[in-house]
Amino acid sequence: MSVAPVENMASLSTDLFYDILRRLDGPTLASAACACAAFCSISKEERLWEDVCSSMWPSTNREDVKSLILSIGGFRKFYADCFPLIVNKEVSGYQWNDYLEYPEEWTEAEYYGDMDEFESISPSDFVSLVDIRYKDKIICSKVLWGIPNANGFNGWFYNCPFRIDLLTYADRDDDNDGEVFLSVANGLPPITSMETERKDGKLWRGLRDGLRLSWIVVNKKIKQAANLASWCPLGGQRHWPTDKDFVIRFGSILPARDILPCQVVECILSMKFRVIYTEGEGVQTTLKLTELSMQLEDMEGSHVNGRNSLLILKEALSCRRSKNYSEVLESCHLYSKVQNELKEEKMRNESRLDRLCILSGIAAFVSFCYYVL
Repeated sequence: MSVAPVENMASLSTDLFYDILRRLDGPTLASAACACAAFCSISKEERLWEDVCSSMWPSTNREDVKSLILSIGGFRKFYADCFPLIVNKEVSGYQWNDYLEYPEEWTEAEYYGDMDEFESISPSDFVSLVDIRYKDKIICSKVLWGIPNANGFNGWFYNCPFRIDLLTYADRDDDNDGEVFLSVANGLPPITSMETERKDGKLWRGLRDGLRLSWIVVNKKIKQAANLASWCPLGGQRHWPTDKDFVIRFGSILPARDILPCQVVECILSMKFRVIYTEGEGVQTTLKLTELSMQLEDMEGSHVNGRNSLLILKEALSCRRSKNYSEVLESCHLYSKVQNELKEEKMRNESRLDRLCILSGIAAFVSFCYYVL
């Protein structure tokens, strides 16, 4: 069977080009758009990028989410905003002497940021699109419209620590009432008992290495979006707070310039699984997702309040991003390094102060005894 040679790209059908490109993933489709004019033209089709986004983030399959994405610029723009991850390398510029406490002379407006800017931010403008994968298979997709309890009594949200518990407030799945389970059927390593797991850590390693998280925040008003997750875990804790719990931590480093004195904060995304079944007769090893939350912490580990968190989230939607995952990890590791150095310096200063107080007390006691005698 002979195949007729193709003299040039122009002789091929546009439908054939489209059929080829619709089979590609996002990075490959973006690369193909640079190959020739025909590919570049076809790659601008929104339907192609809708399929790419649907495959990568199943939460975008919902009709209300599709309408949201179209209203902020379309699926092509959405992918370009959310596929690269947030990178912040300005952390290295801050030393202990530069990291000041909140000055007493700050006015309320300075402490809370630009009030005019804050008035343009509404908690209802933010939408969270969350997708969890285990070994490249989707296990959970959630959508949260707005920020829960942001319009509470007397505006307590703005002054209290910011935190979103997604499983409590996100739209529930019709199939399983919002509960998420992970078992051997999903590729989870089986364990016979928690005693065995404490020794070899097989279940912990399988969970940590297989999980992937995407937490996309969209602002409807400014029409911007960004992925605040690190995709792969940054760390975690085994058997905390109980013997059967595993906490996996994701996140990113967000800019807080002119919002907080530390200038940068950490967005912490925590995922907690609990072992509900170990391997037994007719029962597979099964974990249940019990917590999926977001909170912001400053360099000293203090929770950022709701007012400043909204300003930081808005700023994060327009900050620098990178497709190079090693840069993302470097940014997070650099933050942890500087944070540890600040903690050590603070402990040294407190130790010096304690010694000074002790010496002052001894000197005062000796002086008192001298005058009495």
